[in-house]
Amino acid sequence: MKMPLRFPWLIPALVPLAMASPALGDDAEATATAIFGGGCFWCVEEAFDKVEGVVATTSGFSGGHVENPTYEQVVGGGTGHAEVVKVEYEPDQVDYATLLHVFWRNIDPFAVDRQFCDQGEAYRSAIFYGSEVERELAESTRDELAERFERDIATEIASFESFYPAEEYHQDYYRKNPVRYQYYKAACGRERRLEEVWGAEAGGLGQP
Repeated sequence: MKMPLRFPWLIPALVPLAMASPALGDDAEATATAIFGGGCFWCVEEAFDKVEGVVATTSGFSGGHVENPTYEQVVGGGTGHAEVVKVEYEPDQVDYATLLHVFWRNIDPFAVDRQFCDQGEAYRSAIFYGSEVERELAESTRDELAERFERDIATEIASFESFYPAEEYHQDYYRKNPVRYQYYKAACGRERRLEEVWGAEAGGLGQP
């Protein structure tokens, strides 16, 4: 997904970066927010937009030490950020445990500092929790998967600190540019690897 290197025709003119979200949980009372990193945020957006009860998704960056980073800075390395998606959802329609179920089944949990064809710290898988309840759920599901697969799970689980939205052209990319998006997704081997790991569970839209 490092577009300057592999898909230069995907890059439109840059637009000013939106203001960073000040804190997790500042949404309206009827909604809650979760932060997940699963490699290319275009693909993670698509996965969560399919979940009933999810009202909005925003591509961005978390887990780093540079304020208001650009996409080029993040994928270039050194900022510490991961590509993530902020998922806004209605807790009376879908709970955090279900979101975790979907998250795990849309990543390769064994990959270190990469997801599918995208490599580097920006593409590591990560869960940024906003409460102790979320931390406990994230860690328990990770441990269950480690036992199930009898392998270490590489996914980072860390406390949420900040979220910076990515440039506007990244938002809803799979809807705005369906042909180019599908070409990227197929070339990256995402669906093939998910099926290798998860079989019929790939995508995670079935019941947990």
